[in-house]
Amino acid sequence: MSSIKTEQQVPLVRMVKRDTITQKKTWTIRAVAFVCALLTGALLILFLGKNPVQAYMDMIQGAFGSSVLRQETIKVAIPLLITAIGISFAFKMKFWNIGAEGQILLGAIGAGYWGFFWADRLPKVILIIVMMLSAILMGGLYGLLPALCKAKWGTNETLFTLMLNYIALYMIKYLQNGPWKAPRSSFPKMAMLQPEARLTKILGVHWGWIAALLLVILAWIYFNKTKQGYEISVVGESNNTARYAGINVGKVFRRTMFLSGALAGLAGFLQVAGCDFTITETTAGGVGFTAITVAWLAHMNPYGMLGVAFFIAILERGCNQIETTMAIPASVSSLLIGIILFFMLGCEFFINYRLIFRGGKEVSHA
Repeated sequence: MSSIKTEQQVPLVRMVKRDTITQKKTWTIRAVAFVCALLTGALLILFLGKNPVQAYMDMIQGAFGSSVLRQETIKVAIPLLITAIGISFAFKMKFWNIGAEGQILLGAIGAGYWGFFWADRLPKVILIIVMMLSAILMGGLYGLLPALCKAKWGTNETLFTLMLNYIALYMIKYLQNGPWKAPRSSFPKMAMLQPEARLTKILGVHWGWIAALLLVILAWIYFNKTKQGYEISVVGESNNTARYAGINVGKVFRRTMFLSGALAGLAGFLQVAGCDFTITETTAGGVGFTAITVAWLAHMNPYGMLGVAFFIAILERGCNQIETTMAIPASVSSLLIGIILFFMLGCEFFINYRLIFRGGKEVSHA
């Protein structure tokens, strides 16, 4: 009777954190998740009456089919990678920065001011440097604001940073309807940047790809080889432990969130000066939110983010291709991307946890 009662009290399924897992098993789980994602996406495409094999081939073609398409894929990956690195600075110390979208827009505004109004007054090299520094400063200060409030009043950084996204968006709307509206335009939009305010291309892509690769290396060194990176890890483990160890938690919040916002601001500068050549409400284009997925899938590892950012860029470019070649609606393309990312995120659960069903070995042993 006692054993029956104990058995009934045990849940049908329990979730247990894994102590260790081999690299082979980790990559096996990821491979299975990827295959399941492709199969689920294939079912969606079949439901629309399309050929899933052809769809996936067109997606690869859309990402790598020509030098121009490859360059466009890299352009998509650049802001994703830089913003993900920026977000990882905050996430490593358990400061949930959901405001990268707004920080990108503030960076765009900072760069746009100089690009719109000073292009004919400064030499190109000086102009680009000033635009970049202004974007970094604007994004950094916008990231610093929630850190100041968190350190002083203990505000909720998730809600704070999320609301700042909307404030940044309405700043853009105000500027394109008012002081920065393009001359002689009947629509609320800003002018295009003059050639002097546009980035030079290297191998067909603006030099932001070099900056992104350098940031991967620098971020890894910062996280793993510097005192500041160590302080981020300690604060992330426990604020009280950090204080006990003599770390100024408020200072770490402020410094790290400035860096986080500054990198998002840099991404905004690269979008304006390297890709769009103007500022619109879609300048951030959801990069700030997608970058959260990049950082999470890579476990805050800068080198992992490089691979994940490029993978997502391939998905986005590929889905754009099948919208045209196979007449698949944009909403379905977005759903396909979501399905694949859902499986890739979900597999991380099974890497970190395992399920024990009632009647399993551990249950009977108990």
